[in-house]
Amino acid sequence: MADLTIPENVYDVIIIGGGPGGLTAGLYASRASMKVLLVEGSYTVSQITLTDMIENYPGLPGITGFELIDRFKKQALSFGLEIKAEQVSSLQKAERGGVSLWMVSTDTTQYEALSVIISTGAEWRHLGVPGEDRLIGQGVSFCATCDAPFYRNRDVAVVGGGDTAVQEALYLTKFADSVRLIHRRDRLRATGILQERAFANEKITFIWDSVVEEILGDNGVTGLRIRNLKSNDMKELPVDGVFLFIGLLPNTKLVDGLVSRDDDGYIIVDSEMRSSAESVFACGDCIRKSLRQVVTACGDGAVAADSAGLYVDKLKGQEY
Repeated sequence: MADLTIPENVYDVIIIGGGPGGLTAGLYASRASMKVLLVEGSYTVSQITLTDMIENYPGLPGITGFELIDRFKKQALSFGLEIKAEQVSSLQKAERGGVSLWMVSTDTTQYEALSVIISTGAEWRHLGVPGEDRLIGQGVSFCATCDAPFYRNRDVAVVGGGDTAVQEALYLTKFADSVRLIHRRDRLRATGILQERAFANEKITFIWDSVVEEILGDNGVTGLRIRNLKSNDMKELPVDGVFLFIGLLPNTKLVDGLVSRDDDGYIIVDSEMRSSAESVFACGDCIRKSLRQVVTACGDGAVAADSAGLYVDKLKGQEY
């Protein structure tokens, strides 16, 4: 394959998604002298940019999500990474001049690449209860960092029991008079240090073994209808806003029918971040894995870039 002719306008790899995984992949691939394009959503943002404080990224304790992403981006750009802010609409297999390619179509144009790295992340799962969709933006929120200032001296609820739910509940106490944390179990899933802080915070109270059955209000949230899972008793809780952190849904519709996914929609990859489709790799929150953190997304991205590089080198007959 040494005499394989690659059209000049074809990228070695196109990375779809501009979160920690995608930017790390872009850094590693561009530093390896690959021709790389990263397409980040023009109106979607990485979950990390909505995080008030990151305490567990090695060497940078207390940095905000936005600041960390900004550092990732500047470092990747310094090695020549090309970044476009466009919405990817489709991904299709094609062949041109005997070369197998991927066509990446966006809202403005179309690009071609020998390989693709999917790093499209995930979005917050909805409760699916009456009142939720109607009141999003009117008291229903998925981002305390974005909306907490609107609830100064007011009462709010947080639904969830993991790290994000507890961390965002703590952040809300800077503004709200009270924060009720509603969890379907009788104990939190958050890490120990976050639990200690939450239990010690006088503004936070806990409603255990309970789920939200309905979000109340006409032009804004006025309360929640809650059911206790053990007693089945129903009660109404008056609040001015509710913040939902009950898990993630992967943004993987783009690869529907192209790669294997698990029952929850996460892309299935091997240890080298290879998907079931040759020349398609994936990293970050959109893949099936046990731990979803910034540091694991970065590791995924580095491996995905290396695997994509090995694939392209082999395709070009440049194996070392």
